[in-house]
Amino acid sequence: MNYKAIIFYLGLFIFPLSALAFLNILYSTYFDYFLSIESYTITFFLTLIAGSFFCFYGKNALKKVSFYDQLVLIILVYFTSSIFISLPYYLSNYQITFVDAIFESFSGLTTTGFTIFENIKYLDPTLILWRSSSQWIGGLYFIIFLIIIFSNNQYNFRLNHLVYTGNMGSFSKSNTKNILLQIFLVYSLLTLLIFVILNLGDVRLFNSLNLSMTVISNGGFLPTNSLNQIFLSDKYILAIALLIPTINIFFLFNLFNKKKIIYNHQEDLFLLIFILALTLVMFYSFKNVEISDVFIDIVSSISNSGISFTSSKNGAIVFIFLCALGGSLISNSSGIKFIRIYILVKTAAAEVIKLVRPNNVFNNTIFYSEKKVDNQIINLSFLVFISFFISIFILSSILVLDDINFENSFKLSILTLTNTTNSSLYGVSNINFTNLLSSTKLFLIIFMIIGKIELISILILFKKIFFKE
Repeated sequence: MNYKAIIFYLGLFIFPLSALAFLNILYSTYFDYFLSIESYTITFFLTLIAGSFFCFYGKNALKKVSFYDQLVLIILVYFTSSIFISLPYYLSNYQITFVDAIFESFSGLTTTGFTIFENIKYLDPTLILWRSSSQWIGGLYFIIFLIIIFSNNQYNFRLNHLVYTGNMGSFSKSNTKNILLQIFLVYSLLTLLIFVILNLGDVRLFNSLNLSMTVISNGGFLPTNSLNQIFLSDKYILAIALLIPTINIFFLFNLFNKKKIIYNHQEDLFLLIFILALTLVMFYSFKNVEISDVFIDIVSSISNSGISFTSSKNGAIVFIFLCALGGSLISNSSGIKFIRIYILVKTAAAEVIKLVRPNNVFNNTIFYSEKKVDNQIINLSFLVFISFFISIFILSSILVLDDINFENSFKLSILTLTNTTNSSLYGVSNINFTNLLSSTKLFLIIFMIIGKIELISILILFKKIFFKE
C-alpha cells in the first residue's frame, strides 16, 4: 500500500475541519461566547498542525493510489476527523466523557444523528452550530467518496455508472482538483438553496442555518428538541427541503433541460413518482393525518434523515423499511438504494414470467433507458441486499446483549446501517445512548461507517490483507 500518499490525502481532508473551527471562533467572538472559544481554538490549531504535518510527510510520495488505498483512506478520514470533531464536546462545560464525545462526533460525521444530549435547548449555540457543521462536512465527504472513489470500474458495487454523475466518470491527476471544486460548489449551492427555502417559511435565521446543514447531508441533528418548535406552519417548506438531497445532486442543474432530465435522471423521476404514489396510498390508509405529515415522513425516511413531526402511531414498520430502501445512488442517502431494489424486483418478476410464458421476451433495460441489466449488475445488487441483512443480524445480536429488547435492537440496527436518526417516527426515540455500554457504542460507530461504505468494502479490504490479492 502507498502509505505516504494515504497520509498526504488524509492531511488534505483534515484542513476543512480547521475552517469549521475558525468559523466557530468567529461566531463565539461576535456573540460573546467566550467560555466556548478555547475548545475551538485548540481544535483549530491541532487540525492545522496535523494537516500540515501529514501533507509534509507525504508530499514526495507517488500520488496515484489504488482502490484498496482509497478504502483505507476513507476509513482513516472517518476515524481521524471524528477524533478532532469530538474535542469541542469533550472540552465543553457539559462534563461529557471521551467515549460519548467520540460517539457524538461519529454520529455527526456519518450523518446518522444519534445523540447523547437529551435537551438541546440548554446547549451552547456554538456547540449546536458545531454539531450541524460536522454533519455538513460529513455529507460533503461522502459525496466526494461516492463520485471519485466509488465510481471505480473494477469494483462497481455502487453501480454509479447506471446513473448521471455530472460527467465526472474519468479522473486524472490534472482534473481531480476541478472535480472536487465542482462537487463543493454544487453541494454549497444546494445548501444555500435549502437555507433560502427554510427562510421563506419564517424559520429563525439560526435554526435555518443549522437545519440547512443537517438537511443537505440527510442528517438528524436538530437545533432544538423538536421540529414543532421550529415550524409553526408551512410544513411543505420542510418537505421540499428534504426532497432536494434525496435525489441525484445534479438533478436541479438539469431541471430546465427537458432532454437531459428525461435521459440522465430517470432514476430520480421514478423515485419521485414512487414517493408521490406512496404518499397518496398511505394518506388514504391512515386516519386523522395530514397529507403534508405523510409526505414529510416518507421523504425523511427514504432520504435517511429521520426527522419528523409525527410519532410512530401509523406505519412505523413501513417507514423503517423505507429507510432500508434509500434514495438516489448519487445522494447522501444510505440503505440498499432505490435502483438496486428496482433491479432485483424486475429480475424476480422476469424469472416468474419465464416460468409461465417461456417464449416471452424480457425487457432488460433499466427504467426503459439504453442501459441494460446484465448478470453482473444483478449479482452485485443481490450481494448488497444480502450483506445488508447480514449486517442487521450481527448488530441486532450485539445490541440485545446490552438489554435492548429485540424489537428496538432490530429497528436500531436498521437505523444505524442506514445512518438514520432514532426519531419517534420509528418508535425508538426513548433510547438513551449515554447509558449504553462503551462496547455497544463502539459497535454502533463501526456499523455507522459500514452504513456509509457498505460491508462489501470491508470484505474487499480483508481479501486484500489476508489473501494478498
